[in-house]
Amino acid sequence: MNDVRLRIVWLVSCLGLLASCLAVRAAEPADPSPAASAAASRLVAAGTGFAYDREYPFIGYSGMPQHNDVAHLEARMKSAKVKLEYREPRGYLDSLLLALRIDPDSQSLVFSKTSLQTGLISPETPRAIYFNDDTYVAWISHSSLIEISTMDSMMGAVFYTMSNQPPEPARFERETLRCLNCHDTFFLSGGGVPSFLFLSAYTRREHEIITKDVAQQTTDATALADRWGGWYVTGSLGGLQHLGDILPSPTGAIAVASLHRKDIAHLDGLFDTTPYLTDTSDVVALLVLEHQVYLHNLIIRANYKSRMWMERLSPGSSTASLSWEQLPVLEQGKLAALLEPLVRAMLFVDAATLPAPIRGGSGFARSFEARGPRDAQGRSLRDLDLHSRLFKYPLSFLIYSEGFDYLPLAAREFIYRRLAEVLTARSASEGFSSLSAADRGAIFEILRATKPGFVRELERKAALTTSSSASTWRVR
Repeated sequence: MNDVRLRIVWLVSCLGLLASCLAVRAAEPADPSPAASAAASRLVAAGTGFAYDREYPFIGYSGMPQHNDVAHLEARMKSAKVKLEYREPRGYLDSLLLALRIDPDSQSLVFSKTSLQTGLISPETPRAIYFNDDTYVAWISHSSLIEISTMDSMMGAVFYTMSNQPPEPARFERETLRCLNCHDTFFLSGGGVPSFLFLSAYTRREHEIITKDVAQQTTDATALADRWGGWYVTGSLGGLQHLGDILPSPTGAIAVASLHRKDIAHLDGLFDTTPYLTDTSDVVALLVLEHQVYLHNLIIRANYKSRMWMERLSPGSSTASLSWEQLPVLEQGKLAALLEPLVRAMLFVDAATLPAPIRGGSGFARSFEARGPRDAQGRSLRDLDLHSRLFKYPLSFLIYSEGFDYLPLAAREFIYRRLAEVLTARSASEGFSSLSAADRGAIFEILRATKPGFVRELERKAALTTSSSASTWRVR
């Protein structure tokens, strides 16, 4: 019992330290000495640094990540195909973003004191987050570190830092134990897996906004009024009430009636934006970022848990290649229960609606829509709506991601089948009433045109059905 209490106290302390938004970063160490780093490395090498090596040894989390954007860039740097350049005032940042194919217009600024670099973060010097579909880069003005986290298709969330001061060359350092103190779902969702965080540092209580409270995780289902505490938010929000752009109060509480909210197009005048790549913290980028972090975490958990169950079925064998039909009925039930929340989240079933049209201003919406496959009619899962919801066709674009494609075969088959069931139903299936017939039809057609794995599963299931029917006929 005492151990449980200590762990709960640790958890609350950790969240209180974060007290912010997005912790997709590797925090600056409390003890950055070589001795401390070496000690941590020995723990990891021994496989005792965290629970993953004991609970999910088939993932190999303490090993060298190889299936992510940073690992690929590191290999290109070692072969001299890429060289990052240091330029003031941001050091290696500009060159790093270019090499990782991350657009500066994704810039999202958070001023709540997030990582252990609390002394560098303030409303005058917010932390900048830049991201693409898989990788997140965090930069703080005058910091000696650039923080990076990325979605590794095998390991899930992995973390790195890069020294950002001359004359040190650009070099990635893998981060593990000191990041996973908070970047872990242990005690939060039923089992420890590495995760990304998107938190709001403020909460709304009756007629007050509390600026000194434990940060809250936000997802697609979180009401817009309860998002972005500790963040700057720019764009045209159509009168949307939210917790962004509110500076912390010395008293810890601000009366809602005292706030005079208005849209902010640019951040010039609030602080010196000269060191930053843009003068915006785009609302559309924030919405996409929240969804992406939420889906990444569900994919990571699905990968870890489904592989664990399959490993127990046949230890040491290639169980990740088992098809859905090869699983025992009991395991099919477990897997279905695990994956159904992912299916619902991919279809935005519980997503909060936009109360009014919104518009960014950084160019992020345009560059985001330009990426990704389109069908013959020019439709894409990256097409934005921004009137009543985030996406025009409500199925997550992360179905194209390597993280999704790395899910075990049986898991992908289940998800494809569930999507087909929901999308081809004559009427909205139970629990999926938010999807209109037009939505379901368009999404199904886009998937058939752009996702070969989905098409193969449709064809395979049809063949199995035909074979089963023929066998039944012969028996008769």
